[in-house]
Amino acid sequence: MRFLFASDSFKGTLSSETIIQLLTESAGRIFPGCETLGVPIADGGEGTVDAVITVAKGEKRFVEVHGPLMEKTQSLYGVFHGDSAIIEMAAASGLPMVPSDKRNPLDTTTYGTGELIRDALEQGYRKISIAIGGSATNDGGMGAMRALGIRFLDKEGKELEGKGSDLARVARLDLNGLHPAVAEAEFTVMCDVNNPLTGPDGATYTFGKQKGGTPEILDELEKGMKNYAAVIKDKLGMDVDQIPGAGAAGGLGAALCVFLHATLKSGIETVLDLIDFNGLLDGTDLVVTGEGRIDWQSAFGKVPSGIGQRCRAKGVPAVAIVGGMGDGAEKIYEFGVDSILPTINGAMDIEEALERAEELYAGAADRMFRLLRAGMELKK
Repeated sequence: MRFLFASDSFKGTLSSETIIQLLTESAGRIFPGCETLGVPIADGGEGTVDAVITVAKGEKRFVEVHGPLMEKTQSLYGVFHGDSAIIEMAAASGLPMVPSDKRNPLDTTTYGTGELIRDALEQGYRKISIAIGGSATNDGGMGAMRALGIRFLDKEGKELEGKGSDLARVARLDLNGLHPAVAEAEFTVMCDVNNPLTGPDGATYTFGKQKGGTPEILDELEKGMKNYAAVIKDKLGMDVDQIPGAGAAGGLGAALCVFLHATLKSGIETVLDLIDFNGLLDGTDLVVTGEGRIDWQSAFGKVPSGIGQRCRAKGVPAVAIVGGMGDGAEKIYEFGVDSILPTINGAMDIEEALERAEELYAGAADRMFRLLRAGMELKK
């Protein structure tokens, strides 16, 4: 009997590594002598670098960059397989890096994310994956591109810093200084939203409020973003609003596609490809996946759906152990997950459930493996 454990973390309570340990201990008790393999999984958000380098036996590279407010800060990215790098933009331009009283997307920049990309290029990495969730920015990716050598100029020819307030001032582009290694590299953007760059469903109005944008600030940013899109169309002949996902991370998705010719791809699909998940399924009898709360959204780009679809394609059964179930959780059955087992074993409030997360998960794992053993003993 061979089990593969591939669960997302339960935010704030259980890491993927802890879940693997609990499942391994439970499987060993109920199926003595079984073979187990655990791989930490993330869907392109927090924990993606750790998940990939753990499975790929890579390492972290620490770099000093500029944060969202151009403050110097220590950041990192992952490297593996000799030619590949995995970057979380949140490690350089993430919302938690900005104090709540200073959150204003007119003032923030993706410059630090560009510095991570530049460092990876200069270290010789040519396959670069970039997870773009959790940003503090709405600069259209200008900051990141400026760190890579592109100059954004106002109508007087003065170079702009590359923050949100500069969107309205862009009049010209100078691509002559773009880092030469960009032409040799292959960029993949891990993105699970299809928002355009501008409009009511675009970068500014969809994500700007959570980054500190007031209605007045959002209107100013949207006006600037439309100007930025118009300049790109006029100078490069590209209509960025026709690129699904261009509005991700405050428009960083647009810049990566336009200037680096990146490919946008589902976060979980990218992670599963990077760790060769299909290869891990060979010889596996059951996969256990999960996340903290499963509901109808889990079918769209989340860990359980990504795992489930890979398992279905290979004919391997999959079950999900979850912290809780919400509306439409059963939709995940259409995506290759055969059953859902919540960890909650009685009436309790959320605080108690969080405090007892490890104990409750261990109990759910035992119940799952015992049920599996009983099923195997049924008379055919």
